Amino acid sequence: MATVATPQKLLSMPSSRNLTRQKLIYAAIELFASQGVNETTTKQIAELAQVNEVTLFRQFGNKHGLLLAVIEDADVFAQLGQNLIADLPPANGLAQMLREYANTCLQALEQTPAVVRSLVGESGQYSIENRQGLGRSFDRANRRVAKYLKSAIGESQSDLQLPVEQLTSLLNTLLFGYATIELTSEFHELWRDREDFLDRVVALFLAGTISAPTAKLTLTIPLDLPEPIVHQILQQAKKHSLQTYALTYVLFGAGLSASEIVCLTRSNHLSTSDRQLFQITQASTRQVPINQWIMGKRYGSYLKNPLTQWLRSRKDNHEALFVGADGNPLTETQLRQQWQELVREMITPTGESLTIEQTQATWCVEMLTRGLTLEAMQTLTGWEASQLEPYVKRAKEQTVLAQAFNLDKTG
Repeated sequence: MATVATPQKLLSMPSSRNLTRQKLIYAAIELFASQGVNETTTKQIAELAQVNEVTLFRQFGNKHGLLLAVIEDADVFAQLGQNLIADLPPANGLAQMLREYANTCLQALEQTPAVVRSLVGESGQYSIENRQGLGRSFDRANRRVAKYLKSAIGESQSDLQLPVEQLTSLLNTLLFGYATIELTSEFHELWRDREDFLDRVVALFLAGTISAPTAKLTLTIPLDLPEPIVHQILQQAKKHSLQTYALTYVLFGAGLSASEIVCLTRSNHLSTSDRQLFQITQASTRQVPINQWIMGKRYGSYLKNPLTQWLRSRKDNHEALFVGADGNPLTETQLRQQWQELVREMITPTGESLTIEQTQATWCVEMLTRGLTLEAMQTLTGWEASQLEPYVKRAKEQTVLAQAFNLDKTG
């Protein structure tokens, strides 16, 4: 998971810098992060650094001179890129590599220190020198990531229509754009959720950057999980906590993505004696049932199940359906961390680590094998038919296998 950078971690200055300069830069980073660049005065910075304001002017000339030092010396974006690379999991193939990088980058941007948001958000009011400093910092971060991707892709570079540096620049631009929109707006219909966005981005790059012999590669979907592993995960979740059990029950019982789950509120949940469902109010407004039966095993009733038990146990009045340890609404990053902790000792039959996206894939395949049509699944998921086609194919495979096993039993 992407690491949240602190001022101490962000700053990497040569030993020749004197202590006063360090103290002023540390103080500036702290104040820029807490109240923004424009609202921070040189007097406040000097007071926090416990130096005379005149000393600040001697060292940097003015606030924007100090800001340039923060950009150049702390080099927050290059550090973000370095942390990002360190957090990337191993990947098999270009498609997985692009997706893992994009997903890790978005998680890192979500946790980006407030100082970075302030630097970017207020950059339109900076001097040309400060804006050039930001540009150089972006360039350094991009080159660092491009160097990593070039090394990781290896011989596959010959299949690319674009140089790795240009590929990285385009990808980072898309990711920064996504993060900006998600952090500043709601209820748009540009994409269904993060997984939908990542699918489209990776598909776009595979189609547009890979030469003809390799262009036939198709974007692989997350594999559904076999019945024993699903029940093992649910049992492990039950031992962990009521909320973890409820979360896992929802993941496998409702087929929602991680980004949809963290947006759920109590009012989105309806449970009566004959049904239990979520009213989804994000980009794709719809109703989704929460199944009692998961992979052949019943988990409670409509009125008494892991989710209703969790809700009844809560002592808080928070509207969010799931909450973090800090009492605030559960974030997607926290949800993914909980999932990793839950399944860290489990692997798929092919020896791979389990991903949270596989819960949605498992639900899709199960619903299709139990008889739901493609059209019905479009209504439940809000997806296009093309997005569901791989799951339809997988469900047919599962059905045929089940029929073959039954034939063998009956002789």
